[in-house]
Amino acid sequence: MKLDKGNILLVEDDNNQRGIIKTILMNEGFFVEDVDCGKKAIEQIKGGSFDLVVTDLRLPDIDGTEVVKEVKRFDKTCHVIIITAYGSIPSAIEATKLGAFYYLEKPFEKDQLLIVISNAMNQVKLLKDNIMLKDQLHGRFSLDNIVGVHGRMEELFKIVKKVAPTNSTVLIYGESGTGKELFAKSIHYNSPRKNTPFFAINCAAIPETLLESELFGYEKGAFTGALTRHTGLFEQANGSSLFLDEIGDLTLSTQAKLLRAIQEREVRRIGGKENIKLDVRIITATNKMLEKEIAKGKFREDLYYRLNVIAFSIPPLRERVADIPLLVEHFLKKLNENNDVKKSISNEALQLLMKYSWPGNVRQLESVTERAYIMCEENTINIDYIPEEVKQESGKNLSKHLEIPDEGLNFEEIERELIKKAVIKAEGRISIAAKLLNMSYDKLWFKVKKMKEKGDILDYTNK
Repeated sequence: MKLDKGNILLVEDDNNQRGIIKTILMNEGFFVEDVDCGKKAIEQIKGGSFDLVVTDLRLPDIDGTEVVKEVKRFDKTCHVIIITAYGSIPSAIEATKLGAFYYLEKPFEKDQLLIVISNAMNQVKLLKDNIMLKDQLHGRFSLDNIVGVHGRMEELFKIVKKVAPTNSTVLIYGESGTGKELFAKSIHYNSPRKNTPFFAINCAAIPETLLESELFGYEKGAFTGALTRHTGLFEQANGSSLFLDEIGDLTLSTQAKLLRAIQEREVRRIGGKENIKLDVRIITATNKMLEKEIAKGKFREDLYYRLNVIAFSIPPLRERVADIPLLVEHFLKKLNENNDVKKSISNEALQLLMKYSWPGNVRQLESVTERAYIMCEENTINIDYIPEEVKQESGKNLSKHLEIPDEGLNFEEIERELIKKAVIKAEGRISIAAKLLNMSYDKLWFKVKKMKEKGDILDYTNK
């Protein structure tokens, strides 16, 4: 079982306290398993998959430090938060030495609990992401494995190859779902910093007060709930790359602090007095046009020029229809490998996918492909497994071209025009144009050859 915010195991022998904490966490969107003793907790840890364990230090059967040891033995990415009474603080400190992420002293406020859990979950995500990325370093994030044959995509690959070996700041424009983070990771993993973890944060997903804490860190006692020093992402990414997604959503106050960090190459923790020198490569992304945000007074012009050293835009999927067959093939290949099943997609279903506008871009196409793959019981995915909204819009797009003029139709002329448009859209690639036209490769190649001989079509196929 898995929810968007993560899985938590709650270990507390006080029924009232356990019920209150569980309610708070479930209301925040976490999946919570709860037990009342240490031995049950260890059984759950061995049999389940948790992102975080929240445990009382004093349990009726075993000490909470034993829970910490077992968690770290079975899953090094899982974090532990200790709940302790004042008199047990030395034991709680000992638990942190064993690997506990944090300890909370009773009584604590709801906001205090949620801040600590948010910090822990962010760390868990980074750990898991970095393990996954290291495993896939020479595969998924190689530029040769980013799918795209559209001319603009090929230009992007050239830019990334030139930019990756440098330390220059990069600004990536693109709609949601176009693959901005994938390009950011490709830049990092093709750079001299590739053997260090990749750090990322979505600036739009975290409130301003928490975002500053996450970016710059804070000292113990800097504010209510700051019980220990917290290292921010800038410090964690020292010697590595830091990806700031949705940079256009930062408040002006945070923009000013970010500008100073980039300009001076140093940060100061909240509540701290020491400036910490850093070597961090900054990669940013946004779905907003920052020049327009500057004109509205919502984005600092001086920060924009710091970020806009190397900038490029990723085209939306609707502008590179020729990539859809390749992307679908790529997604199906991954699904087939993971499930040890071989499924394909029919030409009719592929045609529907190519006529849809894809507001969610590549991410949406991958989701639709995976859903169709799972629901399809045959070896070929047909139109029955394509979502209704895709079929409806694709049908409307198709019907626009089916009016019959009063003077009748010249089928040969219509066929020539369709072939020209398909070949141009496919940038001269006959295999892709054939899929666009639902025609065999050999048949289309023969027709294009004849058209070229008559001068009816330019030699796009020489590309």
